[in-house]
Amino acid sequence: MHPPQIADVTFTALKRHGDARGWLVEIYREDELAPHLHPVMAYVSQTEPGVVRGPHEHVDQTDLFAFMGPGDFELVLWDARPNSPTHGLQTRTVCGESNPCAVTIPPGVVHAYRNVSHVPGWVFNAPNRLYAGPGKKEKVDEIRHELNADSPYKVESGQPRG
Repeated sequence: MHPPQIADVTFTALKRHGDARGWLVEIYREDELAPHLHPVMAYVSQTEPGVVRGPHEHVDQTDLFAFMGPGDFELVLWDARPNSPTHGLQTRTVCGESNPCAVTIPPGVVHAYRNVSHVPGWVFNAPNRLYAGPGKKEKVDEIRHELNADSPYKVESGQPRG
């Protein structure tokens, strides 16, 4: 039996195709992703062992994260959308080197991840909205719960597992 999942969040297993030169992973394909989710920019971030990024959410943006290594992350999601059938549900999933996956996280789903490895970890993101809009001239679409000490959304930083 699979644990409950938050409505509209998708997880896609990523497959490494390797040979003597190294490996390649397809992160997304336009023909496999709904048009409203098509990325408009992309970036890679590195997170040190034990460090948490988030929790935060977006009003309009959907994130398309790819976790494929190095390292593993605990991805924590909270459904904060009042009209969602899974409103209030929290999920935790380990993603990365041990479980390569792409994850779409829609607006209103609070998200955070913590590097649970002993090595710096990489996360790729290809959101469907430009950061700070065209020319970086608009307000950033982000509600940063990590800045609120009274936030109900918390992920403790700490030592990596294992």
